Amino acid sequence: MKAVFDTKPNSGYDDEIIRRYHFPTQSNYMAVARDAVGDWIVYREPQRNGGRRAYIAVARVARIEPDPVRPNHAYAIMADYLPFDRPVPFAGAGTYWEAPLRAVENASRVGASLQGKAMRALDDFDFSAIVAAGLSETLAPENAIRLGLAGVGDVPAVFDYDAVPGIDQVRRVEAMLVNRKIRDANFRRQVCEAYDDRCAVTGLRIINGGGRSEVQAAHIWGVGQGGPDVVQNGLALSGTVHWLFDRHLISLTDDYRLLVSHNKVPAELRVLFERQMDRVHLPADQRLWPHRAYVEKHRERFMAA
Repeated sequence: MKAVFDTKPNSGYDDEIIRRYHFPTQSNYMAVARDAVGDWIVYREPQRNGGRRAYIAVARVARIEPDPVRPNHAYAIMADYLPFDRPVPFAGAGTYWEAPLRAVENASRVGASLQGKAMRALDDFDFSAIVAAGLSETLAPENAIRLGLAGVGDVPAVFDYDAVPGIDQVRRVEAMLVNRKIRDANFRRQVCEAYDDRCAVTGLRIINGGGRSEVQAAHIWGVGQGGPDVVQNGLALSGTVHWLFDRHLISLTDDYRLLVSHNKVPAELRVLFERQMDRVHLPADQRLWPHRAYVEKHRERFMAA
């Protein structure tokens, strides 16, 4: 069963929503969590605590674990986290995305109807509609070239927003969420946008004739080792620099300066790192800077190499 999990900034819970969701084990919450194991949930930020009053991401519930420290609490362990291109407003096109909220006759009572329901079941069709809206930029035909999806045969056709939701559409959306090419396209779009299409190392910004940025989105902590598809686990890098980074011939310090394995980097490429003691180019929004935990994981492999 699919569900909505509300998540608030500074909530007091031990959340790291990419990997875990912390909740009290009162019966209605535990029931929702257990029913969602193996299925997908949508994260929503309420307006309280400075939230965006929007759906922000999707993830899959892998399992439930008890909190070993805090009695009467548990963790939903999450997998396949994917942030939306843009937050999806709580109410879209004059109505609500969730069927129980659409059934509330007095719109002023919607907030009251959600009291005590920070974790709640979500209809399959409502889920597919929210996800399609959240990934609309990644899936838009006009962005296919820029995001590397043009001509990719196994990428599902663009979601039909005007169709009456059906089970086939729900299954198509579920397939999109685990499609590596779509996840890479979403990751590329968010990383390149955050870095203004500039290579973090060289600072060069090159857009080709088709409108595609020449920089690539590099995972800092590799997906194969458990790294998430989030901007904070990414760097915008030119092709050559990306190759060196993936092979752990270069890495980053905690203050975002370059580490270079000079004895392994070909001499003709060392000109790229003449300013290695300067901080690399980073997003204007500091919240999108590389997470130090991911940088540390990359640096460990650099040191081992």
